[in-house]
Amino acid sequence: MPARRRRSRPVWFPRLTLRGGIFLATGGALFLNALVIDRRDLLFVACLLLAVPVVALVYVTVRPAKLDISRTFRPPIVPAGGDTVVSLHVRNRSLRPVYGTRWRDTGSAGIRVPASMQLPALDRYEGGPEGGADTAILEYTITPRQRGVYDVGPLMLGRFDPFGLALSERVAGIAHDLVVTPRVTPLPGSGEALIRGDGSVHELLRHVNPNSDELIAREYRPGDSLRRVNWPATARHGEIMVRQEEQRSNPEALLIIDTTLTGAPTSGAGRAGDRTNHHDQAFELAVEVAASVGVHLLDENFRLQVIELGASQLAPGAAQTRGGLHGDANSTFRAPGGDRLLLEGLANLVPVERADLDAARAMLPRGAARGLNGQVPAFAVLVDLDEEDATDLAALRGHYQPAVVFALDTMAHRPVEILQDAGWHCIAVRTPRDIPDAWNQVQRERGAVHDPA
Repeated sequence: MPARRRRSRPVWFPRLTLRGGIFLATGGALFLNALVIDRRDLLFVACLLLAVPVVALVYVTVRPAKLDISRTFRPPIVPAGGDTVVSLHVRNRSLRPVYGTRWRDTGSAGIRVPASMQLPALDRYEGGPEGGADTAILEYTITPRQRGVYDVGPLMLGRFDPFGLALSERVAGIAHDLVVTPRVTPLPGSGEALIRGDGSVHELLRHVNPNSDELIAREYRPGDSLRRVNWPATARHGEIMVRQEEQRSNPEALLIIDTTLTGAPTSGAGRAGDRTNHHDQAFELAVEVAASVGVHLLDENFRLQVIELGASQLAPGAAQTRGGLHGDANSTFRAPGGDRLLLEGLANLVPVERADLDAARAMLPRGAARGLNGQVPAFAVLVDLDEEDATDLAALRGHYQPAVVFALDTMAHRPVEILQDAGWHCIAVRTPRDIPDAWNQVQRERGAVHDPA
């Protein structure tokens, strides 16, 4: 699950290396042998072998180096499966040089950091700006595979004694958050087609978001799409007239995300365990579908409202506990910058428990459709909807045009049938490779309905 991944940090104490352990074991064996055979010279050697590791432990413990650590990510937000460069700026704040130190970074589960490496020698603190001999820059690349917010850090600095008998690791700096967003699959259909109306999907969206500008006609110009010919105006003027290019600046769209995962009944411990794992995988795919559709709509300058079927996580609050279908406020995203905010929110999205909604169902007409002007395109990504929620969603079909459901393979048949009977166009999505085809299917289906030919 992509919840925030934290792990407890162990407390590191000075410890002996393998060489130090051999010294200690050899010294102990010689000490016992010297006592048995009463050899003072052997006793002296034994005590020396025992004392050296102890002194080494003290050496690596006292007077630790004072270092300033700053950490940056390039880029600071990375999609799942993408690379980001971790850059560590290490500066010596001590009045003595630092050498013979090893470093290793730490990270949450799911973050693979490099093994321990030698820290470049640092001169004593010089003052002034960074970049002198008292500063070193350490860089490495990480590739998180799953969305979420990960801890990277703190840095661990290992100090050895000159003989390599003891090691002391100390924490330096603090952990920093790395935001890993869901993957975004580019969807077919150019921005120009959406803006100018060339393309079946946008013809549909323009049709369900009419405004006065589209009713204005002008003369035909070479290159204009014949789909935009205004035939009544052509008859009146005696020449070919087309609909005005200027369009609504803030068309609206709705994105519904299933976050409850409570639809399927449980029958048997073994099957429940398997289903839970399967549902988690399906939920990750659902978030990827939602990210792809949401970013695509924002790129086309839609004002996007997002509904979560569970308690709101994108717009949390004390009253945001019933879900967007039952009165909770919707989250709204706009371009520019809305795509980044949406992806950052989806990075933290997790399945939640379904609330008791018996008293909330009276609020249905004011829930999901609140704040929307007329009919708007709606895209629902469903993982495990139960029949009651499917009935609630089906009752709102009249507010949306088109109304499209991307159904994961964890959906039961009956909720899908309820939505289809209400007029929702249901498209199955089983793997990330199905996302472009599913969007193409929307375009083909809606284009076939609205193409005058």
